[in-house]
Amino acid sequence: MKIGLALGGGGVRGFAHILVLEALDDLGIRPSIIAGTSMGAIIGALYASGMSGKEIRERISKLFILKDDTWRDILAKKNDMLKLLASFSVEFPRRGFINTQGFVEYLFSEIKKRTFEELRIPLLVIATDYWTAEEIVFESGDLLAALQASMAVPGVFAPATIGGRVLVDGGVVNLVPYDHLLDRADFTIAVDVSKARNLGKNQVPGTLESVLGAFNIMEASALAEKMKHRKPDIYIHPEIEGVRMFDFRKIKVIFRQAAPAVDLLRKQLENLTGKQG
Repeated sequence: MKIGLALGGGGVRGFAHILVLEALDDLGIRPSIIAGTSMGAIIGALYASGMSGKEIRERISKLFILKDDTWRDILAKKNDMLKLLASFSVEFPRRGFINTQGFVEYLFSEIKKRTFEELRIPLLVIATDYWTAEEIVFESGDLLAALQASMAVPGVFAPATIGGRVLVDGGVVNLVPYDHLLDRADFTIAVDVSKARNLGKNQVPGTLESVLGAFNIMEASALAEKMKHRKPDIYIHPEIEGVRMFDFRKIKVIFRQAAPAVDLLRKQLENLTGKQG
């Protein structure tokens, strides 16, 4: 049975995808094709390159200071973090705030995969043409350029230019791109890591959070409309609260909050395949 896996965008909340990959690894389930948007494209590309879910977790954990890290932990990560910081460049005033080319190259520096054709699992990466509002799907050619385009959150990261097109974050048009897998797989799993909203809160958000929050509302609305017409076989939406799009200190919080949804996914897959993790 061909399994298609769609990993949605959501900034740092996208690290919840790692738990999904670990569950698939434990069950011996290998996707036949992956589609990803923004952070989902990044995590999906790492997995498609041959890394396991556990290896991706270890790679990511080296790069950021976590909330409960000790000074010893921070010192051990120092070299990796300095290289990560050096990989970013700031572009003012026209092209956005941060150019992510160096970040993507650094993240994949140990993998040596530079094209879609080199990946072990076929991958689709979603971006948006800024001027035509079209969805652009990459599945061949330069992998890192496609990833840079897919994660170019408007107003935060600089747009990418590929083939004469100006491209921004794929979530603008397709937050969780499971629809591209429905006719290419026998069974589809969609993972939505968009923000879980606390309906009891009346706190006024800051400027950046207002922009990103409104962006997320539009993405989630478009996804809900798409779900009315054709759904994936399994859809999970981890309830991740209190985590902003770029709050990298809270990776462990994300893992903890996402665990119940991933446990449910694991049970659904065990029932489907008869495999036990």
